[in-house]
Amino acid sequence: MALFADEAEVYDYLGGVFRMGLQDEALVEKLKPSGVVLRIVYTQPDAVITVDMPNSELHTGAGAGPDPNVELFMTADTGNRFWLGKVVLPVALAKGDVRAKGPVAKLLKVLPLAKQLFGPYRESLERNGREDLLRA
Repeated sequence: MALFADEAEVYDYLGGVFRMGLQDEALVEKLKPSGVVLRIVYTQPDAVITVDMPNSELHTGAGAGPDPNVELFMTADTGNRFWLGKVVLPVALAKGDVRAKGPVAKLLKVLPLAKQLFGPYRESLERNGREDLLRA
C-alpha cells in the first residue's frame, strides 16, 4: 500500500524538498549551468513534478512547466526513500525500480548536490509527524 494518501501529499513532501533546494542560493547557482529540466512522473499516487534548474522554477501537475530534457519514472514511495538516502539512483536505474528517458548523464552530474537536502527532507517529515514516511 502506498504511503502517500494522494497527489497533494506528494506535492507537499516530494515537491517540498525541491522548493527547499530552490531557496538555497548556493545550490541554485550550482544547478543553473547544468541545463537540466527534470520531470519526475510518480505513481501510487500519480503526480508530476518538473524542476527547471536553469530558471530555478518548480512546476507541479501534468503538463505544467517547460518540456523536460530528462524524465524519471518511479513510485512516490521510491521518491520518498531516495530523499531519505535509502535509494542510490544509479542502482535503482539498473534494477528497474526507476526508469529514465533522456540524457541521464547530465542528471547524474548534479545528483551529488541532492545529498544536502536529505537532512532537511527528514526534518520536514519529523516536524509533520510522518513516522510512516520516515520508516519507509
